[in-house]
Amino acid sequence: MTHAQNKTLKNAALALGMSLSMAAAFAQYAGPNTVPTLTVKQLLDTGKDDQHATLRGFIVSHDGGEDYTFADDSGRMKVEIDAKHFPPGVKIDDKVRVEISGKFDKSLVGNKVELEVKRLSLAP
Repeated sequence: MTHAQNKTLKNAALALGMSLSMAAAFAQYAGPNTVPTLTVKQLLDTGKDDQHATLRGFIVSHDGGEDYTFADDSGRMKVEIDAKHFPPGVKIDDKVRVEISGKFDKSLVGNKVELEVKRLSLAP
């Protein structure tokens, strides 16, 4: 193999490796959603402690700190949202429909229930 052929082969291998690594960087799961989308009523009526759930509706009030009230057509519930989960540069108020996903926290003492939000986005 000549020096020129060897160099061409190395460049082709390098280009192939780079394109495969770039494709892997954009890969993501595209299968069915394993976290159910529920209504507030469904989650409050049948939700289990530490259950993961997704809700679509509106953040209707900021109750202080990380505490908010979330509502959909079926009811209202308390949610806990860390500021880092709000989309940057997007104004969220009680008229903006959002989708929140998180872990349901159902306390055995004091009947406290809330969704600890881990992801917040504009609803589709």
